[in-house]
Amino acid sequence: MLHIKVPQIDEMVEEAINKATSERKPQLISFVNEIDYTEAFTFLDRSQKVDQHRLFWKSADEDFTMAGVGAAHRMTAAHPNRFRKIESNWNELMNEAQVYDPYYEKGTGLVTLGGFSFDANQNNSTPWEGFPDCQMTVPAYLLTNKGSKSYLTTNLLIFEEDHKQQIIRQIEEQQHHLLHGARQELNLPKQTAWVETEAEKWKQSVKQATDDIKQGKLGKVVLARELRVKFDALVELAAIVEELCETQQNSYIFVFENGGDYFIGATPERLAKLENQKLVSTCLAGTIPRGKDKKEDHLLSQQLLNDPKNRQEHDFVVQMIREAVEACCYNVDIPSAPVVYPLRNLQHLYTPVTATLEQGYTLLDVVEKLHPTPALGGMPQKQSVDYIRKHETLNRGWYAGPVGWFDGHNNGEFAVAIRSALLQQDEASLFAGCGVVEDSDPDAEYEETAVKLRPMLSVLGGSV
Repeated sequence: MLHIKVPQIDEMVEEAINKATSERKPQLISFVNEIDYTEAFTFLDRSQKVDQHRLFWKSADEDFTMAGVGAAHRMTAAHPNRFRKIESNWNELMNEAQVYDPYYEKGTGLVTLGGFSFDANQNNSTPWEGFPDCQMTVPAYLLTNKGSKSYLTTNLLIFEEDHKQQIIRQIEEQQHHLLHGARQELNLPKQTAWVETEAEKWKQSVKQATDDIKQGKLGKVVLARELRVKFDALVELAAIVEELCETQQNSYIFVFENGGDYFIGATPERLAKLENQKLVSTCLAGTIPRGKDKKEDHLLSQQLLNDPKNRQEHDFVVQMIREAVEACCYNVDIPSAPVVYPLRNLQHLYTPVTATLEQGYTLLDVVEKLHPTPALGGMPQKQSVDYIRKHETLNRGWYAGPVGWFDGHNNGEFAVAIRSALLQQDEASLFAGCGVVEDSDPDAEYEETAVKLRPMLSVLGGSV
């Protein structure tokens, strides 16, 4: 990756046009400016007039937010070897791109955001036609907020037939609109109807799974269900994102837009984070609601800590993540027992994992080894995913898949896309799942999924 010393946009564009002409292929240029602090929700709202490909990421444990629009470069890959193909494409891009980034802050310069479907072998595309098996996007414009500082990265794909002044004028117009344009009045959606998709059939699938587990066909499987919601008007994306950030402050907030369809969520579950070769992962499995007051909250947390079913489910995740992390890391540290991690509506069993990534491995290597964890697939991994594909009543698409970002400085983070919804015009599909073991009760598991649906459903104007 070439870091340009001269930060003049016109010189960068002219050089890229000349190189595109001589090499007969497009050239990607990237430059970063520190700007006055800009609110990410406002940037996201203004972006809709620039492109119907918007991206958003907010960290769960630090003051770090990214909002992107447009696509300077897209990377897609289909099974098999989709993670390795993306890695190869990214390395090629970094080697050829011209980058001016004097700040070297994480999430600036060449950054790509996106996700992977839960199951690369799922043949049914409905309702996920707008989302390929995997897609990582380098946005045309990326706002990165770290604490009180804002950075704007501009990424351009330059062709030999481009004209320098026209390109520069377009950049200036779009940047001005993104940073200074008017923001629309935003409203949360009003729900007019909702339909549970085959609720009784889903309960029966849980009963069948418990029977199959008792017969030794698998150890655990996670089964998800869908809730379909109808609204009185088109959904305003920035309003939902702002409300999620306000109400789900301990969660990762994400948005990926393709052609007007949005995949959006507020997930508490980190898959893996990498910064300066330090890897952090999370074991999050076992769920119970929050209490109405401190006393009830404490009683429920103790109930969760001492519940055999939830502890067993959590231990499945811990052991699998330990095995995956130890395969590519050293200095692995995993506490011997979980603690309770409270969210606004729920509390979970939580065990942090820290390690140092071995040289030669990347964040995508770790993500590939971890996905899907037993918290989203089951045990054993392959048998549980095969079982889900055969017995589950929906196509997960990107639900429960890895979503996140990484940059050219070897930083990045992926989360598990739960507590999420697919928004299409004036409708939405919401998803929630639960871990099924041999003593699972279908009605209790159904109620657990109802609790997990509440955070997203409440933002979308309803309750369940």
